This record gives sequence, structure tokens and C-alpha cells, in this order.
Amino acid sequence: QVQLVESGGGLVQAGDSLRLSCASSGGLFRVYVVGWFRQAPGKEREFVAAISRSGSNVHYANSVKGRFSVSRDNAQNTALLQMDNLKSEDTAVYFCAAVTRGLDHTIEVAEEEYDFWGPGTQVTVSS
Repeated sequence: QVQLVESGGGLVQAGDSLRLSCASSGGLFRVYVVGWFRQAPGKEREFVAAISRSGSNVHYANSVKGRFSVSRDNAQNTALLQMDNLKSEDTAVYFCAAVTRGLDHTIEVAEEEYDFWGPGTQVTVSS
């Protein structure tokens, strides 16, 4: 089964950018749909973005659309979340998650659909 580890979090100012990475090991990365989620203090974990197996299909939460971009490099077993024009409300622990799907164009937005999770990386945006 696949193991996931996020990196790239940190403390930035509003308007700055960060790029999160999700490195995978132990599985055939190209068969996994990858999702990004976040959890702010005192709040439920929420969907941020997802990308299909080949990267042919992506989907974003309305709150990040136009500011965040998800991509993947199956040869490097890595998924990326580029976050631009960060806002204080983006402060959260960010998680990547993975699930196998047979159809290339499939994505998932519900966290209960995902089988594998990374430990998370903290993103803090000061205003």
C-alpha cells in the first residue's frame, strides 16, 4: 500500500505563495487519485483539491479556485499543490490523500472515499 508524506508548509504573509509536495512510496502512484484536504483549528477537515490518475481532471473547492493549482508527476511519485495569494483563512494543516480508481478521469471530493493519508503539514498565513 502507498505511504504519503507532505512537505512545504510554513509561515508566510498574506499574499505570499507556498508549494506543498506530497511524496509517495510503497505503491504504484499512477493508479491513485490524489486529494488535498485541510483542517483549521476547531473546524472540520475540508476538501481543497483533487487530481485524477493521469492529471487529466482536476477539481477545486470554491474557496481556493483561481488561487491554488494541483498537479502531479507520476514519474517522480509526487503530487503538488501550488498556493498563491494566500489569505489568513487558508491557515490550516494540509493533508494529501490517495485512493485507487480504475477510470482515469475519476476524482473524489469526499474524505471518506480516500484510503491513505499523510500526516499533514502546517500552513500559517499571517495578515
